[in-house]
Amino acid sequence: MNKYKGAYPWVVIALPATLALTWATQGIGVIENDHSRNIDIPEELTMPLQVKAAYDGENVFFRYRWSAENAFVYHDMLRYQDGEWVRHGASPVGSDPDNAYEDRVSMLVDDGSVPEFGRYGGYITVGSGMRYFPDVDGADEVREHPHLGGGLGRSDIRKYLPATRHNADWRSVVDAETLEAQRDAGYFLDLWHWRAGRSNPLGVADDNWVGEYRHSDSGRGAFSTNWDSDNARPSWMFDPDAVGMHALSWEDIAANRFDFDGLYYLAEDFAIEFDPDHDWQNGDVIPRRLLRQPEGSRAAIRVHGDARWVDGYWDVTLVRAMDTGSPRDDKIFREQGRYDLGIAVHRNATGSRWHYVSLPHTLGFGREADIQAQRFSGSEPDWSGEWTDITLIYPGQVNWPLLTSRAHAGSSGIAAGKPVRAHHNEEQLAHYGVEMEFLDQIVSQWRMTLFGGLFAIGGIGLALLPAFPRKRKGDN
Repeated sequence: MNKYKGAYPWVVIALPATLALTWATQGIGVIENDHSRNIDIPEELTMPLQVKAAYDGENVFFRYRWSAENAFVYHDMLRYQDGEWVRHGASPVGSDPDNAYEDRVSMLVDDGSVPEFGRYGGYITVGSGMRYFPDVDGADEVREHPHLGGGLGRSDIRKYLPATRHNADWRSVVDAETLEAQRDAGYFLDLWHWRAGRSNPLGVADDNWVGEYRHSDSGRGAFSTNWDSDNARPSWMFDPDAVGMHALSWEDIAANRFDFDGLYYLAEDFAIEFDPDHDWQNGDVIPRRLLRQPEGSRAAIRVHGDARWVDGYWDVTLVRAMDTGSPRDDKIFREQGRYDLGIAVHRNATGSRWHYVSLPHTLGFGREADIQAQRFSGSEPDWSGEWTDITLIYPGQVNWPLLTSRAHAGSSGIAAGKPVRAHHNEEQLAHYGVEMEFLDQIVSQWRMTLFGGLFAIGGIGLALLPAFPRKRKGDN
């Protein structure tokens, strides 16, 4: 027994202490919301979406169905409070606490002219300096950019395609002649954008495209800004003679009470010039968006039937001419064509990048594809066929420069053109997105854990040294 004398006190003290240190550095306080860094993680990292497509040779129909505990149709509201008009719903970080941000479904479409999109989907549109990332670049710098600020009048960085830049820096926009040639060659993505508050009441969706920026198609959009900046008040209000009221109620918005057949929006048909002399009361609300009938190429996408939320599900059907006659704005659908799609959903009163997105999926017209458009004759699509089930993911803060850099272990696969769906499933990518939002913290914690583990091993070794007999002089 004497040869172990002194060993156990060390073990009793060192082993529990070092194990406690190792445990304390595992998973504590790393994954948490931090709105100062534009971080808000949804409770569910994936969500299901169902899709169907149909066509009659003239028009193409897309039907989307997704689950949502509640519908959110109010968007961007001005509330009267003690003599001032206070804005609610201005692109919040995560879910808007005032229920003032609308649900949405959007879809990117390509005809093969942007080959990276068919392999990696919307990831390729997320470049450096994007808004609502922790490292977002300042509005002043964007305004000073000769093309983005001077030419387009922008103050933030939104979706753009890789070949519109010379390198991974958002500032390195190629020259105007090259941009025009790219668009003529079809190097852009068609963007369909249905909004529950800003377009659905008029039975339309917005039509956009993505090149060196996220652009709107030519023509007039379905909404404008209802704000008189000189006088800090709305420009328009409800016409009481037409609708029997001057304003909405903040009480209804805070409780998310609405009627699809009632008024939760302001449109040109029943708007009149704002009356500053009206007896405005605290809690009166006027939408900051004025809806109007869209025109031109931007008005190409319409709602088919009624887009509604019923019993926990949104069911939205959009229709557009297969050939809009605007090949610089839209992707033209043709019989025997095969196309790439990427679909996104905003729910739970979220805006901006707090959405769920799909990996790329193929659409076929008379050709085998992930989603096969069913040809029909008559006035209505035949929706009796099965849905295509798609899993959407929360993408986190993962951008294209990161994925193509040495910091990403799969960058060599991207360089070789290996598709994302061949190597990753949605669950893996959703967790990867969250990990990238907390990369610095995870690396720091990993180092602490490693140190704790090494300290534990060293402590145990030191504690056990007295247990081993020492060789004395003269021993063989």
